[in-house]
Amino acid sequence: MISSMNGQAFVSNGLMAASNGSCAIGVMAKTPRPGFSKTRLCPPLSPAQAAALSAAFLRDTTTNIARAALSVPVTGYAAYAPSGTEEALISHLAQGTVCVLADGSATMPPGVEGFGRCLLHAMQQMFAAGHTAACVLSSDIPTLPTRVLETAVTALLSGNHRRVVLGACDDGGYYLLGMRSPHARLFADIAWSTGSVAATTRTRAAELGLDLVELPPWYDIDDAAALERLVQESAGYDALWTRHAIQMLGLETFARFQCST
Repeated sequence: MISSMNGQAFVSNGLMAASNGSCAIGVMAKTPRPGFSKTRLCPPLSPAQAAALSAAFLRDTTTNIARAALSVPVTGYAAYAPSGTEEALISHLAQGTVCVLADGSATMPPGVEGFGRCLLHAMQQMFAAGHTAACVLSSDIPTLPTRVLETAVTALLSGNHRRVVLGACDDGGYYLLGMRSPHARLFADIAWSTGSVAATTRTRAAELGLDLVELPPWYDIDDAAALERLVQESAGYDALWTRHAIQMLGLETFARFQCST
């Protein structure tokens, strides 16, 4: 797998990473509940459909991390919120996934607000567990190719404390951010849920003099257009739980802006 590293080629090699510690990947997770999960998909989906799809995304994403762990030294986490929902969340995760609270309740540096508090909290928890590197990962990318996760881990473990890995989404956000140290500035003064998140993160990394590796872009499923793409395309990770949910929910013929029943 070849990615951009400050304009140069980076070649993934899982064997190179194996002797350099371990990496944590924390999926930003909420327990799927109708009315609280994937609300940007309602409509066209009903709240119950959206929650069922969210549950499938979580299972596939955490299973994908477990598959990557067969090739590179990585541990999968569910960085969850709110507090007290861990027990309900566990049934939606791949076996062996570790739950860590990431609700932003920890003391944060100035400028780290909103979702950034949860992301940095997750990073702090995973580094506190003793990992050499850590990544936060979207829960809305069930088809992300496993090799992308493997590349992220290898890039981090083969770099030094300045290494940062970014996986940008097509909509201007990012699906993955990984680092060797919890750089709080990468989560500060960010306009979350906008198309400028990835670009601002790149600017922050440059300001800090960090060594940025860019992963291939991928898409997350957070609106009707992305859901339509998910239904129509088969590229990437096989996402068996998601494909089963699409079938069970009758979404095989999903058309944009058309509510399925």
